[in-house]
Formats: sequence, structure tokens, C-alpha cells
Amino acid sequence: MKKMYILLVTIMIFALLAGCAQPTQAPEPTKAEAEAPDTPEEPVEAPAEEPAEAPAEEPAVAPSDRLYFEVNALTSLPYFIDHRLGLEYAGHALGADTKYVGPVDYDMNAMINTLEQAVAEDPDGINIVGFDPALKPAIDAAVEQGIPVVTLDAEVYGSDRLTFLGTGNYNAGRVGAQILAEEIGSSGKVALITKVGQSNLEERIQGYKDEFAENYPDIEVVQVIDDQSDSAKAADGLKALLQREPDLAGVGCVEAAGGVGAATAVKELDMVGDVIIVSMDRDDGTLKFIEDGTIYASIAQQTALMTFIGTILMDGLMHNPVPIVKDNEAADIVPMPNIVDTGVLVITADNA
Repeated sequence: MKKMYILLVTIMIFALLAGCAQPTQAPEPTKAEAEAPDTPEEPVEAPAEEPAEAPAEEPAVAPSDRLYFEVNALTSLPYFIDHRLGLEYAGHALGADTKYVGPVDYDMNAMINTLEQAVAEDPDGINIVGFDPALKPAIDAAVEQGIPVVTLDAEVYGSDRLTFLGTGNYNAGRVGAQILAEEIGSSGKVALITKVGQSNLEERIQGYKDEFAENYPDIEVVQVIDDQSDSAKAADGLKALLQREPDLAGVGCVEAAGGVGAATAVKELDMVGDVIIVSMDRDDGTLKFIEDGTIYASIAQQTALMTFIGTILMDGLMHNPVPIVKDNEAADIVPMPNIVDTGVLVITADNA
């Protein structure tokens, strides 16, 4: 009986121990879980999209403190397009303002008035086409006022201009004469077309005459036609000459209007190929006549270089003068070249 009692007590003790045993322990949370907040996170809102900013306005370009002019006449003539382009390109390179001004026709009084108006603006320099000796007093007055002046294309002899920039006109005439002479077989009758009295054109005419006289004695210049820079007058003048001289072998033209007029006349008279034409310059009309074979060749000028180099030279004189000697002013030295020859190109059907 006593053994039974001890057995029952032992069973009860084991039962109590089993009831008090610890439950299975859950795995320890990871570090990330342990650090997680007790409350669920609120969803994170995307930042509100800010309205796009209006593009910043470009600052206004401050006006330049430098101003350069070209004063011209016949400003609508296609030949002078490159004059304007050269001036504008120089202005762009220097950060300077430029103005291209002058009458659209050949009016020297209007051109002189335009020059005087340009001087009144006190510019850093003036390029001027030296059409006529009548420009001399106004050029001299500008230089006396301290404004540099350079002449382009045609010279104003005896003026106080600082530099002449242009084609070596006499040599350009000789080059034209050589090309015309070789193409007509070094002999025959020829005519020359020009605007009589304009200094640069007179030099080209003299170049033609001297080249023929010295190297092609069998070529005879039968007439110099004055076209007054008008292609219609050039055409009429050549037609009249061809009535009198039907065996005319060639025509040398020393400016663009003459070449276009000569080509028009030869084409209308159905004499293309019979009369050889050497023209001057590279305007659209001249180039078209070269392409169709009416004009054999043209002596072209590098015209844009005249205004570009002229403006650059004047800017250097005014703002960065080259020290030719220790004291240019005391030595009465103007650090500018006297003449700049901008050269010529020969245009034919091969490179038109």
C-alpha cells in the first residue's frame, strides 16, 4: 500500500513538471526586423512636381563702342555685295558695329553728303570707294578730324587717305589682255569696254593696251566703248561697232556691266564663238554667260578682302597700333601700309 502511494506521488510530480515546462521559443528576429518600427509605416508620397521654370531671358547685347563705315555709290550693284559682306564679317570678328551707306546710283554729290554724315558720327574708321577726285576734300576733312580713312577699289589720288586696298588694276588689265590675246590667236581687231574716267578702270585699260603693244603687236584696239557702268549701253555700243567691224575678234571688258552687255550683244547677233569675250568680276550674270560659253573668261577680284582688311587695319591703328619705332607719333609714322593688293582670280567654264 505504501509503495502504491509513493508511485502515485511520483506520477503527479512528473505531471506537474510537464505542465510547467517552457513553450518552444520563437526564432529571434533579424536585425532589420528588430529595428523596424512598432507601427506600420505610412506610404511615402512622391515629392510634388514643381512647375518648369521659364527659360531665362538672354541678356541684351550691349552696344559696341566701335563703329566702322563703308561709304559707296551704286550700292545696289551686285558687284558690291562682297564689299558689304567683308565689312560685316570684319565687324563680327572685332565685335564692332558696321554701317554700309551711300546712294544707289552714281551720284557724287549724294555720296559726298553721305561721307560727311558718316564723319559726323565720329566713327573709328571709314572705308570709301574712290570713284571720283571730288571725294578728296571730304576725305581730307575726315582724316584732319582724326578719323582713319582707307580707299577701296579705286584711288583718290592726292588725298590724305591712309591706305588704298584693291586689285592691282594695271596688272589685272595685263592678265585680261594675255588671256584674250592667246584665245584669238595673238592677232586681230579687239574692242575694250569701260566706264571712262574712273581711275581703277583707266589703269586696267592701260594694262590691256600696254600688254598688246609690248607682246602682241598684231592685235589692234579699234575702239574703247564707254558704257557708264550700264550693261544696256555696253550692248548697244558693241552692236554698233560690230556693224562697222564685223571681223572683230575679241572684246576685253574691265568691269562687270561691260561683260554682261557684250555677252548680250554677241548672243543677240548670233556671234557666240566668233567674238571672244574676256570680262571682269564674278557677278551672277557674268557667271551664267561663262557657263553657257558666251563669255570665255573673267578676271575676278577678291572684293570682300578689301573691306575686311581695311576695317581690321583701321581697328589696329585706333586700338592696337603696331610700334614701328619707339614713338610712332613723335616720328610722324602711321603704322598702316600704303597699298594692299588683294589679287585676282581667273574664272573660266572649268571653275565657274
